[in-house]
Amino acid sequence: MSSADVAVNIYRKLHPLDVSLLRAIELLMAKYEYVPELQIAKKARISLEEAQHRLKHLSKNRLVRMWKGAYTGYVLNMAGYDVLAINAFVKANVLEAFGKPLGVGKEADVYDALTPDGKRVAVKFHRLGRTSFRQTRRKRDYVAERQHISWLYQSRLAATKEFKALKLLFPHGIAVPEPIKHNRHAIVMGIIEGAELYHYIELPEPQKILMEILNNVRKTYLEAGVIHADLSEYNIVLKPDLHILIIDWPQYVTINHPNAEQLLRRDVQNVLSFFRRKRWLDASLEDALAYVKGETDTVKAVEIS
Repeated sequence: MSSADVAVNIYRKLHPLDVSLLRAIELLMAKYEYVPELQIAKKARISLEEAQHRLKHLSKNRLVRMWKGAYTGYVLNMAGYDVLAINAFVKANVLEAFGKPLGVGKEADVYDALTPDGKRVAVKFHRLGRTSFRQTRRKRDYVAERQHISWLYQSRLAATKEFKALKLLFPHGIAVPEPIKHNRHAIVMGIIEGAELYHYIELPEPQKILMEILNNVRKTYLEAGVIHADLSEYNIVLKPDLHILIIDWPQYVTINHPNAEQLLRRDVQNVLSFFRRKRWLDASLEDALAYVKGETDTVKAVEIS
């Protein structure tokens, strides 16, 4: 069971004081490796006895982790952080109920959910703690400059950056999920239906789909001034209507980034290599890049027999 499963299943059973204790731990983790239970009780403004009782219950349900040494202390588990984000969405009248998982990956869990007015949405919980700290710092600009950074804060930064990207892109009509709300390490966005391209053995109308991908990369570059910087068959979703959706934007850069040219080239190369590897289509990288940059109006893609 994932941490989000734990959080979703237990959230409605929690007392408001339990949420207050989780919030107190979150705030105090900036000062303590393990937050003393006395400090948690003071921050939550409840008696030490009641705090101790509730903290043991939260620990049993995997929302916090207890440590015993010179004192008894606690830190949030990822499920506890999930609860705080879910609580913020519920209080903001954004979420009403959760459905099934839409995807569980190395760096995020995505769930189907409903708003209070019955609209289907997706909720994405970032999970950067699943990759090594050194690898995450190397790959992601927004953590590379920080020497010491918690997994929770890394995930929060990733969500913040991705939500900013979606807010930039969606108004331009680019095929991305609609950004709805962001809190901590989680984003509520338009529903994601379909499957990533890598799942497909055969592809209906590969020429049409490739051009739709390149056209969206072009609009992203020319109209929004943005480059995905991690584009591949793993984050291009083919929807039931055979249109695409480009997801996973926390590594985006602007066209003014010093490595913009290299990152754009890699994005386009990844897409073309996938279509070539599947023996669907072959297209020139230089032609595709010229199209994406607005230097030409077409890309010649040849079917592979």
